[in-house]
Amino acid sequence: MASEREPRSDPATLPWIVLCAVNLWTGTARTDRHMATQLSRYARVLWVEPPVSVVTPAASRYGAARGLRPRLIPEGPRITRLVTVAQPFYTRRLIRLATPALVRAQIRWALRRLRVTPAAVITFSATDLLGRWGDEVVDVLYATDDFLAGADLLGISAADIAKEEKAALSRADRIVAVSPVLADKWRARGADPVLVPGGVLAEAYAEVDAAPLPADVRLPAPVAGVVGHLSDRIDIGLLEAVVEGGSSLLLVGSRDERWEPERFAKLTAHPRVSYVGHRPFAALPSYLKMIDVGLTPYVDNAFNRASFPLKTLEYLAAGRPAVSTDLPAIRWLDTDLIEVASGPEQFSAAVRTAALRARQPDLVARRRLFAARHSWPRRARTVAEAIGLIPAGEAAQAEAPSAAG
Repeated sequence: MASEREPRSDPATLPWIVLCAVNLWTGTARTDRHMATQLSRYARVLWVEPPVSVVTPAASRYGAARGLRPRLIPEGPRITRLVTVAQPFYTRRLIRLATPALVRAQIRWALRRLRVTPAAVITFSATDLLGRWGDEVVDVLYATDDFLAGADLLGISAADIAKEEKAALSRADRIVAVSPVLADKWRARGADPVLVPGGVLAEAYAEVDAAPLPADVRLPAPVAGVVGHLSDRIDIGLLEAVVEGGSSLLLVGSRDERWEPERFAKLTAHPRVSYVGHRPFAALPSYLKMIDVGLTPYVDNAFNRASFPLKTLEYLAAGRPAVSTDLPAIRWLDTDLIEVASGPEQFSAAVRTAALRARQPDLVARRRLFAARHSWPRRARTVAEAIGLIPAGEAAQAEAPSAAG
């Protein structure tokens, strides 16, 4: 078996896969980006950007340039990025329903330019992108969220999502689910999903304690922190309780401006709260060094219960304790290294307790070891096996929850 660090083969001899992402390559690395990077050990990857129109605001493009035509951009010897374009206002209902056909046309253009036929097409949304590529191509729906439960959050008609899910199910050869709840959902609909939980690049967080402290933050200890996008998924009442309980709070990540604007403004005006906005991945070790406890303060709803929050494993990889609301994904991890707490008072108390043992060397080592056993390379091996890129059985032991911790 190839190691987690070494390439598996000469790129020229590898098959191609098409990976239809829901996040821009230039934005924060999430499951689609991590999986594309790790699957490039086994195949060459055509990364298909979600559509961008000429009127898409710069903040939503994360530095990506506007354009009127699709473009192919090499991202290394094994990954080629297809920048797709769409009509203005393509998120509006009638235009949105026509957008998948436009994206499919751009994928075909890219495949012709590259002169390849893919071994698999993987899509991270239920939109109409599967079942159009030939009988020899493996069609894969990679479900990272409960699309239907998130209809309001996504601003999409629930009826439209239900139709898309039904069509995707009929056209998919494989379904990958990131949480036990999602796996159960698709199993109840007659599928045989592969459970591939979220992972972490543990080595990227190994030197957190050697990083310099951030120059733009001054907070008294103990410091609780949230690293990630701030939106309706976050229970702001838990954050308020953490501060009221005497802990400082550091918030790092982009924010949905519609989310609790008045309460958020009041929260961030507190002298023991610092919000620094989005920061590039390379800068995160400095902020994680300052954090004593990492928070996953999710609202209790169907969308969140079906998710697998990556931030929790990232906190552990940085050596920090994690406090999370009660999520099936957290229960699946089955470790005492994550404190599960419900309600403001219990959540705040759990943060204070975790902070007391935050930097004990033996616990720091246990957290990092546990996170390393849930690495993205291990997750990618399971997907590679499921879609036929490696022989069956090679990833058999990679995905069992670790008993360590």
